Amino acid sequence: YHHSYTFSFLLVFLVLILFHPALSIYVNTLSSSESLTISSNRTLVSPGGVFELGFFKPLGRSRWYLGIWYKKAPWKTYAWVANRDNPLSSSIGTLKISGNNLVLLSQSTNTVWSTNLTRGNARSPVIAELLPNGNFVIRHSNNKDSSGFLWQSFDFPTDTLLPEMKLGYDLKTGRNRFLTSWKGSDDPSSGNFVYKLDIRRGLPEFILINQFLNQRVETQRSGPWNGMEFSGIPEVQGLNYMVYNYTENSEEIAYSFHMTNQSIYSRLTVSELTLDRLTWIPPSRDWSLFWTLPTDVCDPLYLCGSYSYCDLITSPNCNCIRGFVPKNPQQWDLRDGTRGCVRTTQMSCSGDGFLRLNNMNLPDTKTATVDRTMDVKKCEERCLSDCNCTSFAIADVRNGGLGCVFWTGELVAIRKFAVGGQDLYVRLNAADLDISSGEKRDR
Repeated sequence: YHHSYTFSFLLVFLVLILFHPALSIYVNTLSSSESLTISSNRTLVSPGGVFELGFFKPLGRSRWYLGIWYKKAPWKTYAWVANRDNPLSSSIGTLKISGNNLVLLSQSTNTVWSTNLTRGNARSPVIAELLPNGNFVIRHSNNKDSSGFLWQSFDFPTDTLLPEMKLGYDLKTGRNRFLTSWKGSDDPSSGNFVYKLDIRRGLPEFILINQFLNQRVETQRSGPWNGMEFSGIPEVQGLNYMVYNYTENSEEIAYSFHMTNQSIYSRLTVSELTLDRLTWIPPSRDWSLFWTLPTDVCDPLYLCGSYSYCDLITSPNCNCIRGFVPKNPQQWDLRDGTRGCVRTTQMSCSGDGFLRLNNMNLPDTKTATVDRTMDVKKCEERCLSDCNCTSFAIADVRNGGLGCVFWTGELVAIRKFAVGGQDLYVRLNAADLDISSGEKRDR
């Protein structure tokens, strides 16, 4: 009787483990004596069971890839691909640790992908680990601190930004972490669209670039960070489950987000057509589109030329800033605003004032500079003291404002939102300021 009871208990326990995911025992590490192969169908699963790493073959394709996907999602939603531009041509492939590196070997034992580390001998055995947040790392077995990671997949994004993952520059290594679209829904290889931080501008901002046929065309821009959001990205503040972060210091210039509610999943993904924020709340059967770019006729950059802005509720959509007139009236009348506008009266460099434009996506920052420590009450005075300064905005809008962003030269790629954005102060000759206007701001 005793043996029968014990056997029955073990049988029930085994069934529970096999068929109840919450009780399943997942393995999330790979030691130097182990390997993953396509034929074994073995995977690594992160603690908590959110992410899974293994080999996959896109539907209708004969090539194999090593990747990470959401294990709990209704269908495989891929978050990272190791060998996206060098797939395995057959169903024979092996992932293993060699020295300090992860290597992916083909049927002929050629290396098709490697972490390519050049560090010296390990102080202790090296292991690979899939962390709860989806980060795949190499570390010494006796060091779990993130600062001691020898390599991490978060430093080499594909098309998706996960919570706690960073986009932007690590100034210590010079590495720029950016997103690159899949070539197609069933083709993980690098596509034409790239979402990256551009620090060559006067003020860093993220840009979406179409690199089709070796042509580099900027299609979207984030606008500068204002302490709460990027003015050109429709993130929604006040959410109680998602927090956005932007860091700019001597070590990094980077953006990330994290979830305060771990039962809600969110990701930022670039495709061949759009930049999307997607959210999934189990037990729903699909990802929800939180926002997407582009969404409307005002999203394309440079639709309206210099000193003009796009507004969805006006007809035509392009509008000259007050104090400016169309540079080419005939084209403007034909609803082609790409030539932009010119001043009716040149700045005098003394006696000028400012026109306040509300709810704006701030101008392209190629000619912008920033002083994040300046009292906002000094912004106007500082701009007026520079004859080349054409506008300014508050750098950090939190807590009454701190710091100033200044533009010199022409103002381009501006749009007006129905809600959101921020105030932009455009410098005008006193003759062009409407004294009765509530939008006017002068000295």
